[in-house]
Amino acid sequence: MSEDKLSSSSDLKLLTVFVPVFNEVATIDECLRRVLSSPCVAEIIVVDDFSTDGTREFLSSISDPRVRVLFQPKNMGKGAALRLALKTANSQLFIIQDADLEYDPQDFEKIIRPFLKNEADVVFGSRFVGGGERRVPEFWHSIGNKLLTSISNCFTNLYLTDMATCYKCFRTEQLKALELRENRFGIDPEITMKISRQKVRIVEVGVSYSRRSYDEGKKIGIRDAFRHLFCIVYYRFRS
Repeated sequence: MSEDKLSSSSDLKLLTVFVPVFNEVATIDECLRRVLSSPCVAEIIVVDDFSTDGTREFLSSISDPRVRVLFQPKNMGKGAALRLALKTANSQLFIIQDADLEYDPQDFEKIIRPFLKNEADVVFGSRFVGGGERRVPEFWHSIGNKLLTSISNCFTNLYLTDMATCYKCFRTEQLKALELRENRFGIDPEITMKISRQKVRIVEVGVSYSRRSYDEGKKIGIRDAFRHLFCIVYYRFRS
């Protein structure tokens, strides 16, 4: 369990925000604007996963020194993008921010609060514990999320409400030490399983959520749900 106090706690700019991007030309500009407006953000690392819709061209035009853009040579997935971003992350805390505007960066301040109070080593932003507005989700998608979280809890003995949340925040050096392997959406259960085996303090805070539909470009699907299930079992017992 880490008891290290965050330095410069009077300055909220503690976050490296990792933004994985794949074909999000319609939302990436607004996403970055919202992230940069947060007083918590020190740097943004955008990893483009070989977009073909004009996203790469837009990212190439960014000149803000707080934004670092990395380009994958082919489509490799969210997990691979995360490992690439971690190599250059410099801030004390690291959070994941999808580019699709489902999550609101205004929640960053409440997410880092448990770190500032030295009450957490990991914070999950839950869509299901209240504390923020949310667009009403589709019933079966919500049931799938809760089922996977329940199965995960059985293997970890944690009582999380939202294992698959995008908003997972870590001490940067702690996340770098996990030796992550998953290339795609299996990264979420892999992280959860590996964190659960460490003696760390995990806190959940409620966050707002504006779910987009598959017609609006949502990418995660049933195949990813089965991969989540595999990763829960595999990484729980892998040494």
